[in-house]
Amino acid sequence: MPSQLRSWFHGAQRVVLIGVGNPLRRDDNIGVEIAAELEEEDSRSVLVIKSETIPEEYIEKIVAFKPTHVLVIDAALFGLKPGSARFSESIEPPQAPVSTHFLPIQIFCQSLVDLAGAKLAMLLIEPQDTSFGEGLTRELEYAKKRFVRLLKGNVERVLRSE
Repeated sequence: MPSQLRSWFHGAQRVVLIGVGNPLRRDDNIGVEIAAELEEEDSRSVLVIKSETIPEEYIEKIVAFKPTHVLVIDAALFGLKPGSARFSESIEPPQAPVSTHFLPIQIFCQSLVDLAGAKLAMLLIEPQDTSFGEGLTRELEYAKKRFVRLLKGNVERVLRSE
């Protein structure tokens, strides 16, 4: 998956990273946690958003930013090992994920494609525990660190081209 992500970032000029998740559902919050770690990358060419469960509230802000690339980071149940991920350049996830969002993530993604015209991808991470509670499980903490490093490396290439 690192090579898929690197390839997807190729040619990016203005990137939006949007972390999606419910902070009261443990590992479901992985996307928001990753976005929080990447906030320092926010710049003229990178916009980081912690949308929690209502990413559609940020559509206007994203469209106004005029991104070339939008990466949605979210938890999804695929039956994989916790912390594993699927990278999808399709609006439809590789399988139907279980969601805790107000609207299905596909509707949000389609709206972004239609309105912003950006290249869109999803980084979908398998949670271990989505029960009520706060904080990530140990497995997802490790996954968070791994994905933050991976994304920082790709974002730094975009920043160098500013």
